[in-house]
Amino acid sequence: MSLMGDGVAGRPTRHRAQSSTTDRVKVAAGVAVAAGALIGTAAQVAPAIAAPLLPGAHDGDEEAAAPITFKGTAELPVEEVKAAAPVAEAAQAVATQVAAPIAAPVANPFGIGGLPPEIAGPLAQVEQILKGAQQQIAPAAAVRPVAGEISSGFGSRWGEFHYGLDFADQLGAPIHSVSNGTVIEAGPASGFGLWVRVQQDDGTVAVYGHVNEMFVHEGQRVNAGDVIATVGNRGNSTGPHLHLEIWDQGGSKVDPMPYLAAKGVPLQWGPSAH
Repeated sequence: MSLMGDGVAGRPTRHRAQSSTTDRVKVAAGVAVAAGALIGTAAQVAPAIAAPLLPGAHDGDEEAAAPITFKGTAELPVEEVKAAAPVAEAAQAVATQVAAPIAAPVANPFGIGGLPPEIAGPLAQVEQILKGAQQQIAPAAAVRPVAGEISSGFGSRWGEFHYGLDFADQLGAPIHSVSNGTVIEAGPASGFGLWVRVQQDDGTVAVYGHVNEMFVHEGQRVNAGDVIATVGNRGNSTGPHLHLEIWDQGGSKVDPMPYLAAKGVPLQWGPSAH
């Protein structure tokens, strides 16, 4: 009645009086205590949930089987906060590492499709390694015969036709087979002094004239880049050089420069690294 005022008759209503400051403080304190208890419980639950995901978690089966007890407190100790944070971060990192290989798309290794990522990934790495080794082991399709500069080209020269390329180089410089093939002749030749002829795998014949020394013989198999002779000054020659000719499948002599360029060996006037 005192709350409703003087002179008001009848029974009191259900309306409650406004809470005093003391009551509000008590309610707030109760909420804080409850929140602290929940935080403390969560801090204890987090290690139990994250532990099976961490490496080595299955080493202590006895500890994993032990019952979990929860202790609610009004305050969360600083030590528990520090301990819970790295455990939660570690659990998240492990989950990310497990999910990443599954989500990342992997190309079909060796043309095999439908493989799970954990198998396709390693196979793709093996495929790349094998491709790299093949490129290093497999011989080149064609190479430059010598490092010396081109001193005379294919075509008319001094009133006659010059049927090859001349490479000026030092006496005794190595001569490399320009392509894979089989030696069909190595010995004396009119006008060249000594020459080496190689029947190449594409059906053409490579002729190396004016050589000084020969390191191959008839019937020997050679690969592109093999040293077959040395630069000489034999026969009709005005100085040490290699005379290179290319005969096509019908025996006609063709310009070696576009022939080698088509095989990935562009030639230019002047010196070039072998």
